[in-house]
Amino acid sequence: MSTNPFDDEDGEFHALVNDEGQYSLWPTFAEVPSGWTVAYGPGPRQDVLDHIEQVWTDMRPRSLVERMERDAGEHAGG
Repeated sequence: MSTNPFDDEDGEFHALVNDEGQYSLWPTFAEVPSGWTVAYGPGPRQDVLDHIEQVWTDMRPRSLVERMERDAGEHAGG
């Protein structure tokens, strides 16, 4: 039975972030996918998860937040 590398408690990980401000736990041995950058790490799995939990407080994609704020501003002014 194979194990999922994302569940490896002894593995080294990065926290990745994309242009939408969304985060992902990513094993250091795997190539960073296009559109993502390393925001934290490398570090132990739990340290990286703790970092993600601390900084990623709004799960909405950045484009949605911006659109909602724009729409709210249009409605407030009219």
